[in-house]
This record gives sequence, C-alpha cells and structure tokens, in this order.
Amino acid sequence: MGLREGTLERLPLEAREYITTLEQETESLRISRATLETENIHLNERLTLLLYRRFGRSSEVMSEAQGELFAEAESASTDSENEVEEIVVPAHTRKKRGRKPIDEGLPRVEIVHDIADEEKQCACGHELLKIGEEISERVAVIPEQMWVERHIRYKYACRECEGSADEQKPAVRVAPAPPSMIPGSITTAGLLAFILVNKFVDHLPFYRQEKRFERIGFAISRQDMSNWTIAVAKRIAPLIGLFRDQIRAGPVVQMDETPVQVLKEPGRENTQKSFMWLARGGAPGAPVCLYHYAPTRSAEYPRSVLGDYSGYLQADGYSAYQTLNRENSQLTLVGCWAHARRKFVEAGKGSKNSSAAHEGVKKIRKFYEIEKKLRAMNLDDERFLTQRREEIEPVLAELKGWLSKKSTYVVPNSLLGKAVGYALGQWDALAGYLDHPWLTPDNNAAENAIRPFVLGRKNWLFSGSPRGAESSCAIYSVIETAKQNGMNPYAYLYYIFTRVPEITGEDQWEELLPHNLDPDEVNHAPFDRVREN
Repeated sequence: MGLREGTLERLPLEAREYITTLEQETESLRISRATLETENIHLNERLTLLLYRRFGRSSEVMSEAQGELFAEAESASTDSENEVEEIVVPAHTRKKRGRKPIDEGLPRVEIVHDIADEEKQCACGHELLKIGEEISERVAVIPEQMWVERHIRYKYACRECEGSADEQKPAVRVAPAPPSMIPGSITTAGLLAFILVNKFVDHLPFYRQEKRFERIGFAISRQDMSNWTIAVAKRIAPLIGLFRDQIRAGPVVQMDETPVQVLKEPGRENTQKSFMWLARGGAPGAPVCLYHYAPTRSAEYPRSVLGDYSGYLQADGYSAYQTLNRENSQLTLVGCWAHARRKFVEAGKGSKNSSAAHEGVKKIRKFYEIEKKLRAMNLDDERFLTQRREEIEPVLAELKGWLSKKSTYVVPNSLLGKAVGYALGQWDALAGYLDHPWLTPDNNAAENAIRPFVLGRKNWLFSGSPRGAESSCAIYSVIETAKQNGMNPYAYLYYIFTRVPEITGEDQWEELLPHNLDPDEVNHAPFDRVREN
C-alpha cells in the first residue's frame, strides 16, 4: 500500500485490519479483472467466428496473408519451426476452350435444313452434288411433360357354356394388371422417381411440388406425395437391409450425425432436437450409405448398425463413438483430421492473432499433400502402407511436438487452445488412419454423403412425424448410394421401381445393389423407355 516497512506496525489495530482488508479486496479485484479480460477475449473470438459463419465465406481455406497479418510473440523465435518453407508450384495446365459435348445418352431428334431446289443448280448448267453436311446440336426441353398411361386389359368369356366346361378356370378371363410399386394408385416408376428426386436431391418440399403440378394442370396433393414416400420406403425395406449387411462386410465404416426436428414424437416436445445418423461403408469400390433417424444422440444407433463389427470405425471425437470402441475390442476407432483442421481454421478466423492457427493448418496440409501424391501413384496396398508410414510419420511427429509446445502456454478455453487440446486429446485416433490402405486422413466421404440432407433441411425445416423421418432415411440411403456408385439418382430410382414389383424371391434383391448393376444401362433406362414410346 506504499507504506514504509515498520509503519504498518505502529498504526492502531483497527487501521491495520482495515488496510489488510483493502489489500485483499484489491487482490480479489485484480484477479476478477484478469478473469473478465480473459472471458472478454474468448467472447470476442466467439463473436468474430459467428460473424464469419453468418456473413463470411464458408470455405475453410486460409490464405498465407491471413496468417501473417498479425504476428504473435512466438513467431519471432528462431526455432526450426519458423524456417522458410520452400513451396513448389505445380505446372500450369491451360483448359481447352469451348463448351463440353452434350451427353451422348440423351435422345436425338434430327431436323434437316436444305437449300432451295433452285439453288442446287450451278451456273454452268450442272446440278450441285451433296458433298457433306454441317452438324450443330442444341438442347431442347419440355418442362414437366406428363401424360396418362391407359392400361386396357381385355376380358374374355365363352358365350356357349359360360365357363361350365372348364370349372378349374374363371368364367371371365382378363389380362393381368401390370405390377406396380403402389398397387391401386395412379403412380408409375417415372412419377415416383420424379417426385422423390425433386424432394431429396433438389430439396423441393412437397407443398412446392404441389404448386408446380397445379401449374401444368395436374392435381397431386402434398399428402398423396407424403403417403407414397412412406409406401415406397416400406416396399424397399429388404434393399435397405442389404445396405446394412454390406456396410458390416466392409473393412471401414465412416459415421456422422446432424440434428433434425421431428414432430409428433411420443413423449417429446415438438421443439426437442432429434438426430439423423449416417453410416458409410461397404466393400472397396462399392460404397453404401445408410441413413437412420433417432430421437437422441446416444450410442444406441451406431451400436445397432455395427453390432459385433470387426474393423475400423472412422468418425469425429464425439463420445458415443468412443463408447463403442470401449465396448467392442474388435473395433478400432480412427479420428478425422478434417475436424482437427477445422478447429484451427476457426481459431484463425475468430482471433486477431491468427499466425499460430495458420501454422497449424499448414502443418496438417503437409500430410494431405503426401496422401494425394501416394494415391496418384496407384501402388499396391502393402507398398502404399509402407511408403505412407515412411513419409507421414515424421510429419506427424513434428506436428505433435509443435502441439505439445503450444499447449504449455495457450489459454485452454481460447479457440486456439481448444484446437490444440482437441488434436492432442484425439492423437492416437487421428494417427490411426496409417494402419489400413482404405483409410483416409478424414471422414469427409461421410460428411459429403450427409450434406444433401443438411441442405434439404434448410427448405423443409422439419419432418412431420417419426414415420415420415424413417421413410426419408430409406430414400436418402438409396439416392446417396446411387450417387456414390456413379449412377443418376433419377435413373436408379426409376430402375428399381420398375424391377421391385417383379421380384418373387429374396435372392433377387441383391441384383438391385448398385455394384451389381451396369451404371450405363441404369442411367439410360428412362431414356430408352422414352424412345420406345
């Protein structure tokens, strides 16, 4: 308090107690101020990050300038981590100008243009000969052209005996009705595929489709479309069951989850949050995607999908996956570097001192570049694993040392501190992708598969009931599996909606798995039908 040594002892007891109290309060205020300043920094980081998410670019790319704009104290050190890095710029390849050719699979209608007959006579008196032709192509479209299929079934009867001569057969014989996905309805394979692609690929809610149908003079209510979706999902349940079997049969399963609002859930408020889960797996080269709706984010769903699965599970750091890893000794949990990298990107966007965050992104980028280079070499599995370890393990060791050093002085609750803590806390899982040739550094394949659902959710906002959410899962599963196997979603839906009503045995369902089909044949099936008509 500025008092000289010995002065305090000469003051009255009450004065000394008062001064001691003031000193304690001052120290308490100092600590409180430091705490508030730290909290203010964290809140400012969060606010800046939220503003980036709301108004900034969604890309996670961080430019070099962004990292160097604000230099942190540690950036002035002379450690080897701050040595100048040589950047190799790949040779520039110029793209060929001109438009891309029109898909050969589209039907062609030829329109011939000829010169007038009088123009075919030369001034020398001879007739001009055709020596060639110039061809140009333009794309024409008839929006939502619809027609009604009238199925006329002839009936036969005997006028003489009225069927009494052959009582084993009906007196009136009629041609059998063609099989249909939804018997008794007005739907066709093409109409169902069109409606479902509009909803689950182009994110067009049923109420908007209802208006579109009205504009072309056709009445299909949103309730009908909803009921048809549920009926289709029930009809293709055996195919969804095969998807589950295919996922368990593969060496790697990737999982992700995202929130969804579902109305009319038993015992739950309409405002409570449910979850859409995604599992992606299958044999190498034959990926399968399986969606599942669950009211909670517990480990119950991934446990039901995996069962006693023996292999690798790749996911983010969510605790439910770690629970499965502890329960199943045959399951190996692998982390996702995209999630770890994203936290450094967020730290760079949310903090003014972003050079350290940029440094973390740059270090992670190194083994992505190595992975890309090795994948392009088309090595056999054994050689690929060996070379990947040789090249990436030193990079990972350098990164872990950098993270450990940062963890000693960054504030744990800051964005950078959380990024460092996440990477170190998940280190064994993050480094686990080196163990199998079909493992990649991240879970992006699963994230890309669940992204269409996230985009659609912005339009339709919620599911009207649990049954509606479950039927949506079946349709999303089929569509995303088709896309990842190189098939046009509309064409694949059209194909299976044509084939499913004809199935008579359980073994025939396996024929509809995308990897058992020829993508060209499936993609051209709807157009072949148009040509036939």
